[in-house]
Amino acid sequence: MFGCVDFHVEFIGMDVHEALEFVEQRLYAKTGKRLNDTERKVFIGSWQGKTYKDIYPYNPDYVEKTVGYRLWQKLSRVLGEKISKKQVKGTVERAKQKHQPVLSSLSGNPEATHPSEAILLPAVDPPLPAAEPEIPQGQVRLASNFYVERQPYEAQCYDEIGRSGALIRIKAPRQMGKTSLMARILNQAQERGYRAIPVTFQHAERATFEDLGSLLRWFCAIVARKLRLPHRLEDYWDDTFGSKDNCTSYFEQYLLTEIESPLVLGLDEVDKVFQYPTIADDFFGLLRAWYEEASYGSGDSELWERLRLVVVHSTEVYLPLDVNQSPFNVGLPIELPEFTPEQVNDLVNRHGLTFTASEVEALMTLLGGHPYLVRLALYHLTRQRLTLTELCETGPTEAGIYGDHLRRHLAHLTQNPELAQAYRAILDASAPLPLDSERTFKLHSLGLVHLQGNGAVPSFELYRRYFSDRLAATSV
Repeated sequence: MFGCVDFHVEFIGMDVHEALEFVEQRLYAKTGKRLNDTERKVFIGSWQGKTYKDIYPYNPDYVEKTVGYRLWQKLSRVLGEKISKKQVKGTVERAKQKHQPVLSSLSGNPEATHPSEAILLPAVDPPLPAAEPEIPQGQVRLASNFYVERQPYEAQCYDEIGRSGALIRIKAPRQMGKTSLMARILNQAQERGYRAIPVTFQHAERATFEDLGSLLRWFCAIVARKLRLPHRLEDYWDDTFGSKDNCTSYFEQYLLTEIESPLVLGLDEVDKVFQYPTIADDFFGLLRAWYEEASYGSGDSELWERLRLVVVHSTEVYLPLDVNQSPFNVGLPIELPEFTPEQVNDLVNRHGLTFTASEVEALMTLLGGHPYLVRLALYHLTRQRLTLTELCETGPTEAGIYGDHLRRHLAHLTQNPELAQAYRAILDASAPLPLDSERTFKLHSLGLVHLQGNGAVPSFELYRRYFSDRLAATSV
């Protein structure tokens, strides 16, 4: 006869990091996805008893009604028990107990116990696996595990897009995440029941930009097509009036009246229009006029309040516009920054890599926090195609993984000798070098320099080393 078996499980209260790790393990096991940065902040803050205002003072209403609401619903499904902000500790700890391995203590001889008499509970989940690496190219997919939120910008945009007649301007150099942010704003708008469509000017043929009329007819037609509305340009286009007036009528009398919900247009790659100065001023002036129309308080204002614009541009050209007609000095301006060291380290972890603080510093000395360049490095490191040491040695060369990126910048500088001359002077300077405002603006818009006071310095070592070899030494 066996003695009485005494099973005892001792569960020690979890700290917030253990709780977060457990929740992310369960979420990944169920959905293959992780919490995003904002969700993690909400979870940690809630576990610590903080209010939404403490967690995110800039926009607590958005975090409570959108981020928090979805987070608790998501975790309720994953954990199999209703969870709320106030009940987060108890719910997570109970869920953890269900998955805690049990070590049985037998009052008799443990070796004499038959295996069939042991009670086995599910084991703890294995460590959270890294996401499958994605080679970075273009927009980061909505479902990607590698999109890095750069708060407060997401929250600002999500809040602004809910306002009548909103205009959001997103600018940054190429490959900094502008289109990825725009896609998430449009997705947020769709979840609110709005009609939200992207329009990229890269899809327009060169002939489209021959004159303002051609551009505006294309613009009207592409919006109607994406809204799945019949093509009715000829019904609203009258040569008696100018093309700006015709385009306005098409929106006012047709597109905006055919849909009952707000219309959000994500205008991507508007830099394409900058290349045609004769039409750029009129086109952007039209966008500005529509934005102002929503606030006039006239009979048509309520209709124009339905239109919300998200304008994305890299500002790689210097095009002075009439200050009273430009849409680039109104609305909500968003200038995307580079990743911080914490965000880079987070990306390192998402790729399943482990870096020391000095390795993160070495990576950022070479690349700064440039989103595309950092992600491309981590992709190749994850695939074991090179080491960090090899990356630092070969990155600034034609044979390195950044060859195409660097050659694109070199071609631009070669086509603009005065800009190349100015950049060479910055590379040679031992301190931030002041330049005239136009050349400083262009180099900063390209992402080639960082501004320090009234001067400029190379953005990071990748550019300093590559262009020091490629640009002939000249003086300003």
